[in-house]
Amino acid sequence: MAALQILGHVITDGMRGQISDPTRTRIGAHITDTVGAWIAGAHTPEGRRLLAAAEAAADNDLRRDIAVHCALARLSEVDNIHLASSVTPGGIVIPAALTIAAARVKPGSAALLEAIAAGTETMVRLGLAIDGATVLYRGIWPTYFTAACGVAAVASRLYDLDPMQSAHALALSLTFAAPGVGHHNAASTSRWFALGHAASGGLVAAQAAKAGFTSDLNLLDNDFLSRIYGITPDVNAVVAAPGSQLAIDETSIKPWCAARQTIAATHGLLEIIDRGVSADAISAIELSVPPPYLRMINHGVEAGNRASYLTSVQFRLALAAYDRARLYEVGYAPTQLTDEVKTFMQKVSVAADPELLVHYPKAWPAKVVVRTGSDVTQRVVVAVPGDPQQPFKEQNIEDKFHRVLAFTTADNVDRLLACSRLACESPPLALIREISLARAHV
Repeated sequence: MAALQILGHVITDGMRGQISDPTRTRIGAHITDTVGAWIAGAHTPEGRRLLAAAEAAADNDLRRDIAVHCALARLSEVDNIHLASSVTPGGIVIPAALTIAAARVKPGSAALLEAIAAGTETMVRLGLAIDGATVLYRGIWPTYFTAACGVAAVASRLYDLDPMQSAHALALSLTFAAPGVGHHNAASTSRWFALGHAASGGLVAAQAAKAGFTSDLNLLDNDFLSRIYGITPDVNAVVAAPGSQLAIDETSIKPWCAARQTIAATHGLLEIIDRGVSADAISAIELSVPPPYLRMINHGVEAGNRASYLTSVQFRLALAAYDRARLYEVGYAPTQLTDEVKTFMQKVSVAADPELLVHYPKAWPAKVVVRTGSDVTQRVVVAVPGDPQQPFKEQNIEDKFHRVLAFTTADNVDRLLACSRLACESPPLALIREISLARAHV
């Protein structure tokens, strides 16, 4: 049996009635977390441009809604991430599932949960199969590559496709897959526009499969990916039977907004400061990270390029030292840095440490050495709050939700939080309406 046929069975029969109570609770936490990211994403230059483009479009259909909703959640950079695959499934799968479910008559809470689990499983398995943690630094964006397949899995469950139809939906989605979008990161970037439309292709694929269209089910088994992308997929990562732990159980929730590659270092510095080391007393910080992502995070910031603020570990550490509330501000990219931030950034040196590869890619660690005069404080951070090893509790989710949405009123945030928590218990149309209202006030 072809790998995509097996995956078709996994996301249909393998998920149906198999969501455990602990996994159900985790999915609920990821839904709430993603709703916060989704709304916060609209509070950025890229988000406002996406909404304006959608408003100007002549059509008003489900595919367009999925494209915009997924793009807004993902561009926030505060959505979830599966580290080993380097895929960020929540920003794609959860908005797509809620949007499709809201358009259905009564999909049922079980179907919604299973759709989210199936979409996450699909994106993560494909991300692992293409060795996302390695190809990411070749310029292949694992989330972009797997987005259509993730939404196809979601739609297959919500449209109640059978395993063979689901396999054909996945195969057609895989033909839509593209490696990346380049490195343009200005406020007018089409990066997020492209990602949203890649995700919406999964809906088209599922609808086509439901209508009887078929595709090549051997795309993962033959030399298609090696010829086109220079990738030889690990088929075993795709075809494994679901275990007691699903991919969503192993997916991290970010503790704040940033490129995940910077978060272990930031957490280490926060711990050191919270134990009594004054930021003003720090004379130098020596940071070590796994070699694959050294270049990605070791740089300054560029006005107008929000991505540079999210990926600069020097800038993220300076925020941790002097303005930690800004860590949660999704759109924060000041045109002028304060003198203390600029001075602090200059104290940070970053080097590659191959010894940290023992943890990578299942964890994205950092070693932080802080010097204050003759004193030296050191932390090696492997897992951070929100990782499966240190899972967020309900209060952590609520606190992050309030901080990420601090630009709106507390009453609005509480109402959105309550609606998000009910998404697994009732049809999500009310939640979609609340999100639209919150966006309208951005």
